[in-house]
Amino acid sequence: MIRTEGLTKRYDRLTAVDGVSFEVRPGEVLGFLGPNGAGKTTTMRMIAGFITPTSGRASICGHDVERAALEARRCLGYLPEGAPLYGEMPVRGFLEFIADLRGLTGSGRRTRLDYAIARLQLESVLGQSIETLSKGFRRRVGLAQAIVHDPRVLILDEPTDGLDPNQKHEVRSLIREMSREKIIVISTHILEEVDAVCTRAIIIARGKIVADDAPGKLATRAPSGRLEDVFRAITV
Repeated sequence: MIRTEGLTKRYDRLTAVDGVSFEVRPGEVLGFLGPNGAGKTTTMRMIAGFITPTSGRASICGHDVERAALEARRCLGYLPEGAPLYGEMPVRGFLEFIADLRGLTGSGRRTRLDYAIARLQLESVLGQSIETLSKGFRRRVGLAQAIVHDPRVLILDEPTDGLDPNQKHEVRSLIREMSREKIIVISTHILEEVDAVCTRAIIIARGKIVADDAPGKLATRAPSGRLEDVFRAITV
């Protein structure tokens, strides 16, 4: 599972994340929601081991992300905000580079590369350098590198950002497909995405969790029965 306990991050006088605690178990797709500056991305970066918490702890599949960083990262596929990539590399070369870093070898390596390329529909751009791709294709390459090693846990920051409606549908279908056997956390500002793929939603505001429930149950808190109205009311 993913577990956070009192996860906190301070920058001088600013508390970006304030005592966040939650668990995510296999089969769950958690939507992590909040307005800009609420602490979503900072929380996900701490879970992924990219930044160090001021206090508290996080673990992935039982591995503390600070004390057992390599073991935790082996279990993790991470799509960061903006998905920084090596722009000068061709798509195929980049994905093969990631497969090498992940220790994939032999027929299993080829199977996983073929799966990621086909599932993200990257065949037409394999020879192009990443810097020449549209934002949507770059996002799909970023997602391909996150899943190429078949991780047990996926942390996806705005996975459909920049995609057209058809591409969004494909990525959401992929998330639903993978959710049967993985733990998935999605940061998003698109509430329809939560309804489409998430089994649970956490709303964070000013660095603290203010709601945690199934999307349908959260929606019933508003007279309109709309999740966006609940979101607006509790994050003001």
